[in-house]
Amino acid sequence: MAKSKLIVADPGTGKSTMYELSDDQFRAFRGLKIGSEIEGSTVGVEGKIKITGGSDSAGFPMRHDVHGGVKKYALLTRGIGFRSKEEGEKRRKMVRGNTITEDIYQINSILVGTQKKKETAKKEETKKAEETPKVAPKAEEKKEAVPAKPGKEAPEKKS
Repeated sequence: MAKSKLIVADPGTGKSTMYELSDDQFRAFRGLKIGSEIEGSTVGVEGKIKITGGSDSAGFPMRHDVHGGVKKYALLTRGIGFRSKEEGEKRRKMVRGNTITEDIYQINSILVGTQKKKETAKKEETKKAEETPKVAPKAEEKKEAVPAKPGKEAPEKKS
């Protein structure tokens, strides 16, 4: 079996990372559907991973509304696997089902678990910042306006 790839997108940073899956790692994903969550420790990722899609080795995309692990023609009006050129256009296009089988080459996913950890860390930082007392400057320390130098005045315009 060819090496499969797992693409993990991090919504917190906006970056994605690619992992090559061995046969043992891929077995953990086999049988899961789009929208399923799996622990990231099987791949070496911290947190939970939510499956959002994928494609097979020929490039046919997975669709959430096609059930099973089959490859078949579906009548599409919009969405994954179809870009209409005209409004209201429909076409039959070859797509994959929503279940991961051994034919799937690439699995797309997003991080779910680590985002909560980052949010709680940000909340703790803001609480610490609010707890530190803010000192107002004393009236004596305020800077006074510097008076203009006598003798230097703006030149007059000649008309």
